[in-house]
Amino acid sequence: MSRPSSHGSGGRAVLFDAAGTLIALREPVGETYARVAREQGVAASAWRLSDAFARVWRKTPAMVFPGLDPAEARERERDAWRAVVHQTYRAADSAAVPPDEESAFAELFSHYGRGAAWCVRPGAHRALAGLRAAGIATAVVSNFDQRLRGILSDLSLDDALDLVWLASDAGVAKPDPAIFLGALAALGIAPERALYVGDDAERDVAGARAAGLAALHVDSLATLADLPARLARALPEDAPR
Repeated sequence: MSRPSSHGSGGRAVLFDAAGTLIALREPVGETYARVAREQGVAASAWRLSDAFARVWRKTPAMVFPGLDPAEARERERDAWRAVVHQTYRAADSAAVPPDEESAFAELFSHYGRGAAWCVRPGAHRALAGLRAAGIATAVVSNFDQRLRGILSDLSLDDALDLVWLASDAGVAKPDPAIFLGALAALGIAPERALYVGDDAERDVAGARAAGLAALHVDSLATLADLPARLARALPEDAPR
């Protein structure tokens, strides 16, 4: 999703990470995986599943497939998530794998692609409204797969954003500076006129700074609603152009 930019190179922009910054899961990953397993008669530990997912996810390459059209890329994303789900169950407890793994995967993939699995982080709507009222462009720049656009729509966040820019759009994933610069090019705004807000010190904060943006860790804000007030310090109007 993107809208034609009316901001120009003299405007300012605030770019956000998605999961962990603007949105968050409604329940821990392990609880969801355990519930899906129980539906197939398998008792699995939610704690073990959460731990296993974290370990598997840390080793999973970024889901970026340059050169493929969106439909083909979506299939590759789905295949990558299938591997994550299967490995998570096995890493948690090889004796507690759902007997119909493909059905379990399909349920989980569908679940996490809907807004009902997610919630908007406190203050996000107020922050986006305040930024828009100040004439500041807003965007999401995320390594999330292509389901993110539907999630943001379900959560009524899409109308407050000028752009949703994914790794699949850029052909690279954070922390590669190119993903940030691609989003700013689409907005028509220079890096020194932009701020990135995220929850990962390396992928978000360091990656954005390497691309020439200012950056804030979301944990430095009591709530996202505080962001417009912080903007004067983080991205002053007289920042270099």
